[in-house]
Amino acid sequence: MLSRSAGAAGATIAGLTFTAGCQSFSKNTPNSNADKKGFRIGVCDQTLRKRGDTAALEVAQRIGLDGVQISMGTAKNDMRLRKPEIQEAYRQASKKYNIQVATLAIGELNKAPYKNDPRTDQWVSDSIDVCQKMGIQVVLLAFFDKGDLKNDRQGTDVVIKKLRQVAPKAEKAGVILGIESWLSAEEHMYIIDKVGSPAVKVYYDVANSHKMGYDIYKEIRFLGKYICEFHAKDYKDLYGKGSIDFPKVRLAMDDIGYRGWIHMEGTKFPLGREESCRYDLQYLRRIFPPKV
Repeated sequence: MLSRSAGAAGATIAGLTFTAGCQSFSKNTPNSNADKKGFRIGVCDQTLRKRGDTAALEVAQRIGLDGVQISMGTAKNDMRLRKPEIQEAYRQASKKYNIQVATLAIGELNKAPYKNDPRTDQWVSDSIDVCQKMGIQVVLLAFFDKGDLKNDRQGTDVVIKKLRQVAPKAEKAGVILGIESWLSAEEHMYIIDKVGSPAVKVYYDVANSHKMGYDIYKEIRFLGKYICEFHAKDYKDLYGKGSIDFPKVRLAMDDIGYRGWIHMEGTKFPLGREESCRYDLQYLRRIFPPKV
């Protein structure tokens, strides 16, 4: 299926020229239409070690980011973002630091799997209500660790059934449920096709898919409009020094017309956590410019 995807990556992206090693950059058309649309770059709150903490927005401001992907909560704190006072705390922090609360994530699904933990039905349903109240459009549903769907047909079928039940609510609310997993592009599309709802898409993490051996540049083109957002990540090193060719990621995004959120999910912090995130952001901004 992937062999039918769009053409191979080149060396020039909407006025950005890249040379060997992806370390040299030059702009020759700064006012191109593609650049005017631009990208917004955020960070996952757990990357800053501020999971479920409004202090993540203050740190994001210092780094120079546009937003933060925040956690819905944990089983232990009863998915605390469901509480009006917690939602208000985030609204106030967003105004104070001029940092957008961009995306909601239910990482707890890695410990309490959507495929077999009955509590998760309510969590996912309630996350849609939280999004409506906070002006968020995407909920990341995590499928790793105990929640992994790879080679689990029974678990996948259960998830499909559950998504079919909750998708109409998400559609009505204008909220996207984004699946992040170890699955391939074809496996993701199997779920999406079976659910049959525009409210269910893929939350694409370039490093996770690369780690699984998938051709991420072909996968992005293949999935196209079914990608709701991206995680920028590299398991090897700081961005630009590791295994992910971000200029080629940009080319693939251009081919599918993607101009949305990219959230950094750092794994390597050789300069210290905050300074490493700042380095990664500065690297990404040379490839994914902001809106003009």
